[in-house]
Amino acid sequence: MFKTLTQGKHTILSHPDYFNLVDISWFDAIYWQKQNKIVGAKKGRATAWFFKHDDLTAVLRHYWRGGLVGKVLSDQYLYLGLKNTRVCKEFSLMIKLIELGLNVPKPIAARVSTSGLIYRGDIITQAVSGAKSLLDVLIERPLNSSELESIANTIALFHNKGVYHADLNINNILFNEDGDVYIIDFDRGEIKQPNAQWQQANMARLARSFLKEQGRNNSFYWQVNDWKTLHTIYKQKLSA
Repeated sequence: MFKTLTQGKHTILSHPDYFNLVDISWFDAIYWQKQNKIVGAKKGRATAWFFKHDDLTAVLRHYWRGGLVGKVLSDQYLYLGLKNTRVCKEFSLMIKLIELGLNVPKPIAARVSTSGLIYRGDIITQAVSGAKSLLDVLIERPLNSSELESIANTIALFHNKGVYHADLNINNILFNEDGDVYIIDFDRGEIKQPNAQWQQANMARLARSFLKEQGRNNSFYWQVNDWKTLHTIYKQKLSA
């Protein structure tokens, strides 16, 4: 599934393909900056760093808490064993999703750093080639019917396989350079028994993200009919 290596207070989880390549320095954005290997950054609640190393283009992301708790504890989590960390759960889930043939970034490595009862974490995933988020596209132009269908089909496929996404929004849905749809950021995600309740909650969260970004951006090419089309196709593809 994945391999682990412990170095003092740090435990590194590696995809088998990268076990002999990844070391502790990989999780330090400054390390990549000093080598002029940073090729981009995505700013949100936290910065995700894109770096290129040999033939690999990857994304380094630190785990940060959200909400009111995040204002106090920022990036600190209670450590109850490696398997119970959000880092290990997300890394394990992404490996499973790859095995299921789903369009998610390949997980490269992750790090859990402990200090007493506290841990902090980082994860590295392969960058989606030529990626543009759904938000990026909608700021530039409307989606065409083929793109709406691809998004609906992809979400339905994930849901049919029981994949629950804790924060399905238009920043976490990407098109690659060939127009294929990928879903990213599976922190707190899991595989569940397919159920209309959580599936509908996922879609409701996605619908709210369209409205939220429409209110934020002066240029945003999205209409109510687009959601009706997307949701109709999604329901048609959803297993009974």
